Amino acid sequence: MSDLTLRGLHKAFGDHAVLRGIDLSVKNGSLLALLGPSGSGKTTLLRTVCGFERASRGTIEIGGRTVESDEIYVRAEARRIGYVSQEGSLFPHLSVAENIVFGLPRQQRRARYRVAELLELVGLPASCAERPPHELSGGQQQRVALARALAPSPSLVMLDEPFSSLDASLRAETREAVADALAHAGATAVLVTHDQSEALSMGHEVAVLWEGRLIQTATPDVLYRRPVSREVASFVGEALMLPGVAEHGSARCALGQLKLSDVHANGAVDVMIRPEQIQIAGLDPSVGHIEDERCGALVEAVNFYGHDARLSLRLEGAAASQANGSLYARVPGYRAPAVGTRVRVWVDGDVVAYPQ
Repeated sequence: MSDLTLRGLHKAFGDHAVLRGIDLSVKNGSLLALLGPSGSGKTTLLRTVCGFERASRGTIEIGGRTVESDEIYVRAEARRIGYVSQEGSLFPHLSVAENIVFGLPRQQRRARYRVAELLELVGLPASCAERPPHELSGGQQQRVALARALAPSPSLVMLDEPFSSLDASLRAETREAVADALAHAGATAVLVTHDQSEALSMGHEVAVLWEGRLIQTATPDVLYRRPVSREVASFVGEALMLPGVAEHGSARCALGQLKLSDVHANGAVDVMIRPEQIQIAGLDPSVGHIEDERCGALVEAVNFYGHDARLSLRLEGAAASQANGSLYARVPGYRAPAVGTRVRVWVDGDVVAYPQ
């Protein structure tokens, strides 16, 4: 497999600019998750890299070979890119084996080249080879689509929201199988998605596309813990924003004096806190921090999800006016208090601040 490099990539449809100067590098053998809201340009970027669309300007290199620039344009079929669409797009009149070898030279198609190996790679039994696609589950069909994309040993694999049509439990199982298959194949891959949990769990790196611009590329933990802007913070997971004042590596807000991950922030700021950082305890001061470093709050609502619960909290006392009265927290489901319970709250871990 090969690395992918984009430099100054622009794409416009008429007067409407969709991609605005994209610079991106995907390392050989890694999986990059391209994350962004609907309309951010994710699919256009994928289609441009694949050669389905011509770039307005900029350079695309795959494995050090320029496949598109102002002077060069390599057609889609010559770029050696494997492509997996949202629906898998298997041919219903062909068997699983025939689907897998469809894009190979005639002699390899007749020999069912690598069918057993590829089925094993994507976690399917060899007995699936002669079955028609409609006899497989949606997740199994997506694995066949991946096997077909890997069959010609492509330079790069592009996955366009391949799990969006699957139900929640099947989606988790299928994306784990796909990630394993790509890793075992040593594939360089780009996963296009709007699902934050999918991007964070699968990507070695995650790139956030916003209104046609890449605004942050980082490992999943860095992206989640230290988003570069309010927009990224709110898009990648849930985020609380509390007004505060930053000085000397900490920020004072309604929830107390909090340590900042960015020691350079100063002055009036918005403090970003993840809901799971909000710790709660009863009025017993022996639990957690000493009582006078915690704020009093009332549990106004509980949304129970099984593994965890989302609490709506109304702060009491002076902290209420500083935080506009309310905030929310995520706690393990078995620890969810009842509505109407009075608790103490505090923040665990570093926080991020954005200048007001």
